[in-house]
This record gives sequence, C-alpha cells and structure tokens, in this order.
Amino acid sequence: MNLPYYIFIAFRYFKSKKKNKGLSFNSLISIAGVAVGVMALLVVLSVMSGFHEDLQKKILGTNAHVIVMSFNGNIEDYKGLMDQLRTQKNVTALAPFTLAQVMVSAGKRGHGVYIRGIDPALERTTTDILANIRHGSIENLRDPQGKELHWIILGKELANLLGVFVGDTVNVLSPTVEYGPMGMLPKARHFKLAAIFEMGMFEYDANLVMIDLKAAQEFFGLGKGVTGIELRLDNIYEADKVRESINTNIGYPYYARDWMQMNRNLFSALKLEKFAMFVILILIVLVASFNIVSALMMNVMEKQKEIAILKAMGATNRGIMLIFMFQGLIIGLIGTSLGVAGGYIIGKVIHNYELIKLPADVYYLSRLPVKMSLVDFTVVSVSAIAISFISTIYPSYYAARLSPVEPLRYE
Repeated sequence: MNLPYYIFIAFRYFKSKKKNKGLSFNSLISIAGVAVGVMALLVVLSVMSGFHEDLQKKILGTNAHVIVMSFNGNIEDYKGLMDQLRTQKNVTALAPFTLAQVMVSAGKRGHGVYIRGIDPALERTTTDILANIRHGSIENLRDPQGKELHWIILGKELANLLGVFVGDTVNVLSPTVEYGPMGMLPKARHFKLAAIFEMGMFEYDANLVMIDLKAAQEFFGLGKGVTGIELRLDNIYEADKVRESINTNIGYPYYARDWMQMNRNLFSALKLEKFAMFVILILIVLVASFNIVSALMMNVMEKQKEIAILKAMGATNRGIMLIFMFQGLIIGLIGTSLGVAGGYIIGKVIHNYELIKLPADVYYLSRLPVKMSLVDFTVVSVSAIAISFISTIYPSYYAARLSPVEPLRYE
C-alpha cells in the first residue's frame, strides 16, 4: 500500500536529520508538553470525580433518595400514605420518621442536634446508618426486669464531644415545654446510649442522633403521627421524576423533595469547581500547543529548499499544508496517547497503593479517592488532539505560501 506523498514526507520531517537517530528534539519537547498536560488534566479530574462520588455516597447513605412531608406539619395516616407511595415507579423501600431539634447532654457537656425517630427494621432498607454502627447494638435492649429500654444512637464525633460510650446515659432536652406544678418546664428524658455510628462526614457524625419511632412520638406528643416518609429508589438519578410524580399524583397537602434538590448547592459547587479546573488545566495543553507551533515554524524555516523543490516538482499548496498539518497531528496523537496512558497508570497507582495519604481527622478520608471516567478521558483526548491540530494551521499555511523561487535562486 503506497502512502500519499504528504504523509510520507510528514513522517520523514517528524524525525531528526540523517546524522542522528530517532525523533527530533523539537518533536520530543512538543510531545512531552502535550503528554504532561493531558496527564495532569486526567489525574486532577479523576480525583475530583472521586471526591464527588465519595461525598454523594455518604450523603445518600445518611439520607433517603426522596422524602415526603406534609404542609400541615405531621402526617397522621402515614400507613395509608405509604400504601399509595408503594405504587410509585422506582420505589423499592419506605420508612416513616420523625425529625426535631433538641439539646443532648451528658454531665456538664451539651450540644444541639437533630433527633430522628426511626423504625429500625424499615430504616435499614432506606439508609445505611444502622449498617455503619461501629460500637454497640440496638437489639434486645432491656433492663433487669425485662422492660424495654429507651435507646439512643449517636454519631462518633458527638459521642467524643459528650465524652460518652455505649451503656452511658444521655439526656435529651426538647425546646417545647410541658406544664407541671412549677409551671412551664422543658421536656427532658434519659436515654441509654445503645450504639455509635460513623458515616465519615462531620456534619452527620456530630449533629445527628436517632431514637425509636414510638419513643419519639411519645416524647414530642405526636400521637401516631410522623414528620415524613423516606423513600429508597432503584435508580438514584430518577429521583427528580419520582418527586414530580408524587407532587402531581398525590399532591396537597403532601410534597416530595429529592436528594439532588436538598443538596443542590453542594453538588452545584462541586460541578462548577470541576469545570473550572478543566478550564485552568486545559491551559497546560494550550501552552504545549505553542511548542507545536514553534517546532513546525522552525521546521518550515529549515526545509525551505525542500519545500521549493517539492513545488518545482508539482506539489500543490494544499499538499504542502497537509505535510505540516500531518506532522503536527502526529505530535498531538502521540502526546495525547502517552498522556492518557500516564494518567490512567497514575490514577490506578494512587487508587490501589494509597501513595497519597490524607489526615482522616481533617478530611474523613484516609486516602485520595480516584474515579476514572470514560467521559472525562474522551473529552480530554478529543480536546487535546483538536488543540494540537488547530495549532498546525498557521505554520502549514505559512509553508504553503513560500515562493519556490527565493530558496532556489542561488543554488
């Protein structure tokens, strides 16, 4: 198979002069620039995707995919509402819950938290909190007389703040009041610390406690009502459709909110930051493209006589342009390929061997998370090759415009 002359010559110009072997120094520098830019961009995007996935996993482990609440406050007939919600598409599990703000204390230490009343059997199907219990258990908690105890579950950070451990007593103080012989008094109750969970996010580990649903209904005077219902879906990215379906089909006084809606600001900030990093790091590839421009311009200056001879032999301006465009494209393809390979290898090494360790007490991650996405690799590769190709246009056009007369006048 015979290659077109401009491709053959492009490969020849890509190499060094005959007295040297291998690629020319300018070509190597240009390839290295593209490779380093692509590699840096892929590693950073993979790490940011890893942080995004890890954060999403922790948020969805603590919160349901969709929650349904009422404009009237509490939901009295929550079992009937749950029967209606089960008919919704993509819903795989449901659990009722109560939610309020209280003060928890032990000894002289106290902290304001959110307290969630749960049905443990149903809660296990909608969130991962009970699956992340590190100490203790909520099974078979009874006193010596066989009476079931009021239990409470704290996050690890909150337990450390209060200085308590499994088996200790935790006081819960509600901002609502009850009337007694001495007038209005805040509601207070003692709970036995049954278990300590750790989700890996300070926001949850320090500010969320859980008690039994019946105890919460009694403590807050809800009767048989609940604050809302948690829904778990078979596809987390269908949450917005499920929310809209509930708001449309069930409607007032009930309303639904999905996990993306409740954490929109956080995930929007992460998405914007990832895009900003892409724009900033693509500048590295742009800088590398200037190396390609300079390398091609130097090559054009060195090859003026050869270009003149080619034109004298019948080569067209288009053919001359294609020679240098192919030369620049080869640089971009090799550099991008090396950068993609290097980015993939570095990502795998960071992920598998934990070379970069993080202080877990600060970041709640012991290692740098990495998630390599085919979309990221494709976008970066196409962008790098496109930039490399665009950078060949001016030198190629300049070469095509050279007059064959001047270089050969004194030969």
